Amino acid sequence: MKAILALEDGTIFKGTSFTGQGEASGEVIFNTGMTGYQEILTDPSYTGQMVTMTYPLIGNYGVNPDDVESHKVQAGGFIVKECCKKPSNWRSTMSLPEYLTEVGVMGIEGIDTRALTRHLRIHGAQRGFMATGDVNPEELVKKAKSIENMEGLNLADRVSCDKPYIWDGKAPAYIDDMKDFAWAGTGPKLAVFDFGIKWNILRLMAAEGFDMIILPSHFTAAQVRELKPDAVFLSNGPGDPAAVTTAVAAAKDLFEDYPIAGICLGHQILGLALGGKTYKLKFGHHGCNHPVIDLHTEKIEISSQNHGFCVDIEGLSFLEPTHMNLNDRTLEGFRHKDKPVLAIQHHPEAGPGPHDSRYFFTRFRDMVRVSIGK
Repeated sequence: MKAILALEDGTIFKGTSFTGQGEASGEVIFNTGMTGYQEILTDPSYTGQMVTMTYPLIGNYGVNPDDVESHKVQAGGFIVKECCKKPSNWRSTMSLPEYLTEVGVMGIEGIDTRALTRHLRIHGAQRGFMATGDVNPEELVKKAKSIENMEGLNLADRVSCDKPYIWDGKAPAYIDDMKDFAWAGTGPKLAVFDFGIKWNILRLMAAEGFDMIILPSHFTAAQVRELKPDAVFLSNGPGDPAAVTTAVAAAKDLFEDYPIAGICLGHQILGLALGGKTYKLKFGHHGCNHPVIDLHTEKIEISSQNHGFCVDIEGLSFLEPTHMNLNDRTLEGFRHKDKPVLAIQHHPEAGPGPHDSRYFFTRFRDMVRVSIGK
């Protein structure tokens, strides 16, 4: 079925839908990973975006029920050069077209994804609209222009959990009445803010021995204090960090008394809470092959990334940069010089890989244990 992708600047790309009739919209970005499309599609950080894969063949190993990062497909649309209809992998339970069709997310192929990626690199990420059939391209451009701008958009509250939950290793176990909650484990008690958290973060923190409760994004510092945690964690998520004002206020309060860490959007929220600034990148960092240097060890890590905003801590003498992106020299991590506070912009949970940065969770656990004397 014929399909058209229209960008807000009037650029048109023609292709074919591999999910049947439909429409999709969102900010069009590109991801440089060769694999990991299922993790990418289910990552809540892609809410409000349509993902272009730069690798030309996508879908060859199919889809399975285990490689998911949330309870549903989060991306607004999927754009590839060629979609494999007959996957070959022993773990596969369905094809990529079947998977997206089942959940009602549009996928388009036959697009010159190299040309689209180059366009986005030159002109920046753009709002886009795609549709099937004999549609008027000019009307699609108008629809693209009507989509919400990512700047100023609070998407974390849209994707966060509605009520607190405990992670049981595979899926959330929701708590209907907080009066029934009690810390059950023996490890450090960790209050986790869910701004669109990836499940692999929870898997890895559980493996480090944390006793966790996951909280909605709107939870206040006072509500967190009532739980008497040992530490606080700020998760990844979509949208503009400056728009998540409740979370910034909570982090500004909590870092004074608790060890605290953040990943991706959590890194940005923590940066704002400490007096830094955030700004939108031209086309963002999305992929699982981005080089980052640990400024302390001087080791270079190949990292998984997914963010459209960046943190600026210039002039904040009490903060120390810990990681830097080697592609564009942007900040990838910082720590507080006097308090147990650290954050990184990239994704150490690596879903999809690589695993170079996974030590972050051990570093966080050690920081918390030193701070609380365990």
